[in-house]
Amino acid sequence: MNEHRYILEKGSKKHHCPECGKMRFVRYIDTEKGQLLPEQYGRCDRESNCGYFINPYTDGYAKMIWQKEQGNSSELPNNWKPYKPQIKRKPKPEPVFIPVEVLKQTLSAYEQNVFIQNLLNRVKYPFEVSDIEKVISLYNLGTVKNGYRKGAITFPFIDIQNKVRAIQVKQFDETNHTTGTDFLHSIIEKHCTRNSKPLPDWLQAYNKNETKVSCLFGEHLLNKYKNNPVALIEAPKTAVYCSLYFGYPEHNENFLWLAVYNLSSLNLNKCQTLKGRDVYLFPDLSKDGKAFELWSNKAKEIESKLQGTKFHVSDLLEKLAPEQDKQNGNDIADYLIKQDWQQFRKQPVSLEIKIAPRPEQKPVETSTREKSEKSEALKKKFFLQNEKAKPESSNNENLIKLNIENPIKPHIEQGQNHNNNAIQNKIDWNFTNKDLKQIIVLSDGTNVYNVEAFIKSCESHNSELNINRLKELKQILTIN
Repeated sequence: MNEHRYILEKGSKKHHCPECGKMRFVRYIDTEKGQLLPEQYGRCDRESNCGYFINPYTDGYAKMIWQKEQGNSSELPNNWKPYKPQIKRKPKPEPVFIPVEVLKQTLSAYEQNVFIQNLLNRVKYPFEVSDIEKVISLYNLGTVKNGYRKGAITFPFIDIQNKVRAIQVKQFDETNHTTGTDFLHSIIEKHCTRNSKPLPDWLQAYNKNETKVSCLFGEHLLNKYKNNPVALIEAPKTAVYCSLYFGYPEHNENFLWLAVYNLSSLNLNKCQTLKGRDVYLFPDLSKDGKAFELWSNKAKEIESKLQGTKFHVSDLLEKLAPEQDKQNGNDIADYLIKQDWQQFRKQPVSLEIKIAPRPEQKPVETSTREKSEKSEALKKKFFLQNEKAKPESSNNENLIKLNIENPIKPHIEQGQNHNNNAIQNKIDWNFTNKDLKQIIVLSDGTNVYNVEAFIKSCESHNSELNINRLKELKQILTIN
């Protein structure tokens, strides 16, 4: 039996603390009436960082309620205010960063990196070595060389001051689908624990950080590319894909692609570094459009607090994606990897990214028929094309060795056995001038839009798979 009428609410339910705003606040409840007391009464669990605690007995609230119920007072005095104790807080600790030497240790062994080798060898439209060089250099992508995450890629979250806030580790299969997620500091800690070694001093201090992923992926690029519009997506993988397809920020008109980490990570604190920029958000698909709605609301809230910043939320995926893709939570990367990146380079606007008009803007007048035709054409080109096709892997593929000299500007070298002329020596190119009047679909689902561009792509990637594709293409064009 309770000695007190007013007690802290039992169970795991927490409320927003009126002092620090964290969802760590336990409120007082009136056990006789089964009602919560006014929201200022309660205790914050963050005793060292917040310390907020107001007891209804110590500030006179309980006594006044009792007097009122005894008929001595009809209501609480108008000038009564609850007692708020002086909270002596410890100074907020400065964040601890991952040493740059730890980052440097990841910047090698790209021949082991499954994600990178997929982009060079296994996707339907392999990328040029120079493209991979650029994207690694931009984002300081790295490799886990040993242990249970061997072959995984590292995505470092480096802030605008070039401080390493976190290093996410992602393991992928040969179709670049995620099979495991980790963080480098956790891997190091597990290694030390298994081998009975003490944690490095930096890691002991780092583990005390309240938030590990506390900046945007790619944030370090904001100072270098000050004039580019910023594109925000959820995952670092998607930022890499989008940079490869839509172009690099060396051109001011191109997006600078940044990632927030996950759906719930879009917040004012992370977006402070975007102040004064034009920001375009591309939320992932979700059931009933919940992700799009969440980011749309967040964008309005953040924009109202960041003077001079304009947020635009793209509705491209919401409007055109099939329902099954929404159920699966697909994102832009799921569609891009099915496309020929060379077509994007030749016609960078072919994707026709649509930005939802801001409330104060009037949308451009377009006839219903034009809208329908345009949407269907885009849907056919972007969402339905090759949807059943899967990247193929060749046992004869050549791994490409990449070497990184420093964490800021990597240098990439191609392996000796990667011969760009190998295919050219095996194929007679007398059909290169053949006029192509329609899209050619090869037996493996590959679409050929431009013969010369396709040949150039295959020529740059020596594999038995590409040789067979070219032979089939030549046969088709010769017959026709």
